Amino acid sequence: MTSATAPRDKNGYQASAWHFAALIAGNVALALGPWLVRLADTGPVSAGFWRLLLPIPLLALLAWRGRSPLALDRGLALLCLLAGAFFAVDLASWHVGIEQTRLANATLFGNSGSVILMIWGLIAARRAPTGQEGIGVFAALAGAGILLGRSLEISPTSFAGDLFCLLAGVFYAFYLLPAQRARAQLGQWTVLLLVSLAAAPILLGIALVAGEPVWPGTAGWGPVLILALSSQIVGQGLLVFALGHFPPLIIGMALLTQPALAALVGWLVFGETLVPLDVVGMVLVGTALVLARVKRKPRMR
Repeated sequence: MTSATAPRDKNGYQASAWHFAALIAGNVALALGPWLVRLADTGPVSAGFWRLLLPIPLLALLAWRGRSPLALDRGLALLCLLAGAFFAVDLASWHVGIEQTRLANATLFGNSGSVILMIWGLIAARRAPTGQEGIGVFAALAGAGILLGRSLEISPTSFAGDLFCLLAGVFYAFYLLPAQRARAQLGQWTVLLLVSLAAAPILLGIALVAGEPVWPGTAGWGPVLILALSSQIVGQGLLVFALGHFPPLIIGMALLTQPALAALVGWLVFGETLVPLDVVGMVLVGTALVLARVKRKPRMR
């Protein structure tokens, strides 16, 4: 069955087996990002720089093919620059956290932007949460508290890594606000190109100030090249293809393949074991992510 013949549900969503495969494959590609950051022998922020820089020629081609008839005016350019600045700090904080905490925690906290946006929306609207929103906020706070407590038990370094990843989630939420406004007029690939052009120099500057090695060493170009292609092209590309064909609840559930796969990689490759209390914390945070996405369609890394 092709997307042209797939049945529509009552809300107008039309998905085929190809769309579902793309949704899962896109999440799998993004879930491998933290592992590749650890494999790279550049610094963690430098890995983020290469992740954004290397795909720029292909992003430029995709942006040209899917270009919007609207001109890039000063306002849209400023939105993209602002989004790029937030995305650069988001990636820097997240990649530093990946090096210091468990992969499952890094993936969950790094994708917490939608929960933070939900809480921000409640504060901005000056209203109490609905029942669903209240459950989501409670689950997020309880799950985060459990995972942070477990990390503090393991070591102060793991706790600091969790905080870096939570900070990344905050910056990712603020990246989404201007990026989504620009996407509505310029298109996904054009905005991703402009954001990459704005964020890459910022990441390079942070890496140099931090004294990180920028050029790949004995590990070679493989990890940073695969990171760039899997996160910026394959993961984003498959999600762009699939997201519009599913309701937010299905997208939120599919997102949970990311921390599940990250936990598996952490266990098999790095010996990061999970106890039942870890699983409880992950389930609570995962529940919050799904509930937050019922209200909005997500933009994933």
